[in-house]
Amino acid sequence: MTTIDIDTPDGTIEGLLTQPSSGSGPWPGVVVIHDMLGYNSDIKAISERIAAQGYVVITPNLYSRGGPARCIPGVMRDLLTKRGRALDDIMATREHLLGLAECNGTVGIVGFCMGGQFALVMSPKGFGASAPFYGVPLPRSLSETLDGACPIVASFGGRDPAGIGAPQRLQKVLTDKGIEHDIKTYAGAGHSFANKLPAQPLLRIAGFAYNEEATEDAWRRVFAFFDRHLRKSA
Repeated sequence: MTTIDIDTPDGTIEGLLTQPSSGSGPWPGVVVIHDMLGYNSDIKAISERIAAQGYVVITPNLYSRGGPARCIPGVMRDLLTKRGRALDDIMATREHLLGLAECNGTVGIVGFCMGGQFALVMSPKGFGASAPFYGVPLPRSLSETLDGACPIVASFGGRDPAGIGAPQRLQKVLTDKGIEHDIKTYAGAGHSFANKLPAQPLLRIAGFAYNEEATEDAWRRVFAFFDRHLRKSA
């Protein structure tokens, strides 16, 4: 894992580059979008998990210009309006990946919570596949947002109060548009079920803690889906 600079329309931001430790490329690329907590040991572990499956991964730091306290309002505004610097940063990360000799020319996107919402918003913008984890609340004007979207593999927690009705709504829109998708709700899991966040005992009481069984199944689905859509035949 290496810290890199990513050139964007509004200056340089930091990113984490993680490459497979074995095998030979080029590999598919994956952009990982962090949740509202930003960079932490969990998002680094997720990047390493993805790279271990044969993907070259970059996680852009959307809080590069001043840290979470200063950047969260602007990032959330960009997410709500679906335009602005945060979206430009994600697109610049995609372009950086495509410029690497180690990348095979296809790039997917994965996101968690806030990042999951970005993964949905960015799904029509040149990505080969999108994997939002509990990307709720769903973006406004969902049908319009997903016009021309890439294939989507989405995972939700059945005990997530913010996700009530979201899987069904997303399923309907994608079905109506003929967009390939795999949507699954994990009945015993809550929000952030695939993230190992601080204060796990308290989160578990609130129903938001890490759920290993749901996490492992969700990643199995994501990797199978990404393998179909991002790997190029020899």
